[in-house]
Amino acid sequence: MSAQKSYEELIKRIKEVSLLYSCEAVLGWDERTYMPRGGAGHRAEQLGLITGLAHEKFTDPRVGELLAELEQSDLVKDADSPEAVNIRETRYQYDKRTKLPKDLVEEITRVTTLAQGEWVTARKNSDFKHFLPWLEKVVKLQRDKADAYGYDTEPYSALLDDYEVGATTEEIVDVFTELRKELVELLEKVKGAPKRPDASIVTRDYDVELQRVFGESVAGSMGFSFNEGRLDITTHPFCTGIGPGDTRITTRYNPKRLNDALFGIMHEAGHGLYEMGINKKEYFGTPMGESTSLGIHESQSRMWENQVGRSRSFWVYFFPQAQRIFKESLGDVKLDDFYAAINEVKPSYIRVEADEATYNLHILLRFELERPLLTGELKPADAPGEWNSRFRKYFGIDVDKDSNGCLQDVHWSAGYIGYFPTYTLGNLYSAQFFARAKQDMPDLTKQFESGQFSGMREWLRKNIHLHGQRYRANRLVEKVTGKPLSHKPLIDYMNKKYSEIYGF
Repeated sequence: MSAQKSYEELIKRIKEVSLLYSCEAVLGWDERTYMPRGGAGHRAEQLGLITGLAHEKFTDPRVGELLAELEQSDLVKDADSPEAVNIRETRYQYDKRTKLPKDLVEEITRVTTLAQGEWVTARKNSDFKHFLPWLEKVVKLQRDKADAYGYDTEPYSALLDDYEVGATTEEIVDVFTELRKELVELLEKVKGAPKRPDASIVTRDYDVELQRVFGESVAGSMGFSFNEGRLDITTHPFCTGIGPGDTRITTRYNPKRLNDALFGIMHEAGHGLYEMGINKKEYFGTPMGESTSLGIHESQSRMWENQVGRSRSFWVYFFPQAQRIFKESLGDVKLDDFYAAINEVKPSYIRVEADEATYNLHILLRFELERPLLTGELKPADAPGEWNSRFRKYFGIDVDKDSNGCLQDVHWSAGYIGYFPTYTLGNLYSAQFFARAKQDMPDLTKQFESGQFSGMREWLRKNIHLHGQRYRANRLVEKVTGKPLSHKPLIDYMNKKYSEIYGF
């Protein structure tokens, strides 16, 4: 068989696997939005069956045979060609997934589907004991998964690689060590600053339906297509790319706080723009039709949420609209006061509502708990106490209830241990990308002030989205910015912003 025929067979096979995973994505989206809780057991069986079938098809020995043949062909001569990328990244995933027993894959799906439903109940009632048996099951299964993959130093690296290919725990420790020192210095400057924002501006009455209308307007201006996407409500916001022409985002509304849903929508719409920007019509089901990594994905959401959404230039355009929509709450507010309010730096319980300066400390806390949970040094039953102790150390406040502590995130119930560091990597990537975009488009601030966001969107699409998995994350950063990843652009960006707001 010719190399081209073998390549076509490989692509056909992995596209069939992707179709199964897209069915799983629809069922997963429904489970977290509209499915009645009574259907959780049946949904777990459905999802377990689908993931088992997908795993079986992807790890079929024939896939390995095709890869071995293609790796010796001319199709891989140009390492950055779509064919070479698809072969390289399929090989990487094939070698990983063939290490996982099918029954383990199915059991992880079944348990995490049920665990997510139980987490919703536990979070609502702030009842960790209700969730504990499920956390114990999830941690055990994730430990089994890490053992099946294998690792050199600790199990966390094996799971981290699922979200940030090639990254190691040691590298993350180094990133956090450098970043934490400068964050502490920044927070000390803010603490002693002479000016303080009036945060009460964003904690007035904000009608939920009006928030939805305004949020959809903002997402649409960013370029999120509601002809190819939709916005719904859930307990913990997320984005899922179902396939070509179908991207779903979610949020949650707080009638007493504008920031939560608005920036949540911008965050998830940023993810959505990445999904919509990948060339899925041509490459769906292949690595060229998938995002580079979760860290790069988070860079897109965090950039739209923060560098764009929390910029003064963004609100030069949108604040008059916000004043018309929320007339009673914002009618007498000045732009600069509003801008300062949405950027207040203040330690708070909830990660997804945290300001930019304290956000990464939330990630550090979770990273420091997940590592010993996997090794067994920290028992799941002791997680709330350890969480609360570290939270007091980092933020200076006592956790009042578990729903504001270790029950606030969906990730552990979903089995996403190893995911959290990608949020901080995303913050670092986003600052470095945005600094480069401003160099390439010196009038970017003026564009935002006039309500033009297509320049930013198309820059991201050209430089990041359309590449799919052509470049691994570290190489992509260097290709786009000309420099390796550094914490300096993020610290420089925050120091500049907060010095203007707080006057230090």
